[in-house]
This record gives sequence, structure tokens and C-alpha cells, in this order.
Amino acid sequence: MSKRVNFTEGEFYQDHFDSRAYVKDFYSCPGGHSDEKNFLTFVLKCLSRDFSTGENKGRMLIEVGSGPTIHSVLSACQHYDEIVLSDFSDNNRREIEKWLENREGCLDWNPVLQHVCEIEGKGQSHVEAALKQRVKKVLKCDVRLENPFHPHTLEPADCVITSLCLEAACKDIHSYCRALHGLSKLLRPGGLLVMVGVLGETFYKVNEQRFSCLSLSKHDIEEALQGAGLSLHEFNILPAEDRENNSVSDFEAVFHLTARKLSDC
Repeated sequence: MSKRVNFTEGEFYQDHFDSRAYVKDFYSCPGGHSDEKNFLTFVLKCLSRDFSTGENKGRMLIEVGSGPTIHSVLSACQHYDEIVLSDFSDNNRREIEKWLENREGCLDWNPVLQHVCEIEGKGQSHVEAALKQRVKKVLKCDVRLENPFHPHTLEPADCVITSLCLEAACKDIHSYCRALHGLSKLLRPGGLLVMVGVLGETFYKVNEQRFSCLSLSKHDIEEALQGAGLSLHEFNILPAEDRENNSVSDFEAVFHLTARKLSDC
């Protein structure tokens, strides 16, 4: 059977993705998973550089495909008035809501929060309070749709963040380009796209469950951005270390990029 038929799309995540194991394995400390050396610290450093100066700010920030995590918006949360988090999986959204509402048994984000606040010289309690205050919605999203938030229509955002989402949700390059176009439509003209992803990855594992990934090159992504009316500003790459001994994924590199929506799109 072909890889295309077996690609683990959203419905598979709904039934098989272990939200708590994912956070425990990959986000329980700033170093991330021991097999993915420097992956998470690279991501957190890039996101801090994007937002900690306050140069990128506005009224609305949308994260598309948050998973059960909140790390991608820690550096940004004090610079936007309203934040929307989202994911396809019901369990992932429930885990975010439990943390936002300080419910018993919620996931522990203190180690990552502390790390981000230390590198930015901020108080952890203030950042945590700002994030919990400014997240106004946690919505279901499906990046395979022209409007990922259908039937909701969100007003154009000043910033859209997406991390490790599109390559896990899109089974081919056509679907990927269509999904990126959908993200572009969520932005106001001149709005900022921040994307974190992986190059050359075909799978990753959570609690021994294997999930598919669309293998992408830097050129694939650059072409998709251009086709979606986005002007690339920055593209940072960290090559994988000791790839042969990575038991949880086969990524060649992790990347971070920023792009702006062109004014005439």
C-alpha cells in the first residue's frame, strides 16, 4: 500500500494521538527530547528573537495547530491583545483549556516557561498571567479546509503562528500549498507569519505510535510561500545532530521562518 494511502491525517490524530505523552516526551524540559538535540532550545530562541523586542505586536494573534502546547506563544503573548489557539484534536484542545483554567491535573509548563522568561529577563508569573488573560478562544481547526476555522470566520490577524502542523497534516505538496494559502488568508495585509517546521522528515513517534510527515525541502517551502502571497524575510535552519540514533523522528533539520503578507493579496 502506498504512503499516500497510509498518511496519518486529522482523523487518525483524533483517535491515536496521546496529548500528555507528547508533552511529557518533547516539552517536559527546555532541552526537549534527548534524541532531538537542541531542537526545542533552537525553536524557543528563535521565537524569543521574533517577539521579545516588542517590534512585532498588534491586536490579534492566531496560532494554527497548537497541539496540546502553549510554548509557541510565550514570547508573543504580552504583545497582542487577543490570542486564538487551535487544533484539530479534541484532546489537544482540552489539555490547553485545562492549563488555561488552572484545573487539577493540567500539564506542567513551568520548566519551559521559566526558560523563556530567563532568556528574556521577564517575570514568569507575569507572562503566565498575560497568556491566560489574552487567550480568548481555543478553536477546532482543519488546515485542509480553505477556511481552517469553518464555520467560524475570524477577523484578519496581525500575526499567525504555526509550528509542526502543516507537514503533519498535509499528505502532498498540493495540500501543503493549499493549506499555506489558507493561513495567508487569515492575515491582514502586511501581517506576520511565523512558522516552525522540519525538513526531510517522513515520520515521528509519540508513545511508540508512528505519525506521518510530508518530507519538505527549503525550496518547496519558499515556492509555497511565494504562491500564497507571502514575502519571506528570514529562514533559519538547524541541522539534525546524530540523526542515525534518533528513535522518535527522522528529520534532517528544524527550521524557523518569518514572512509578511503582501499588501496586494
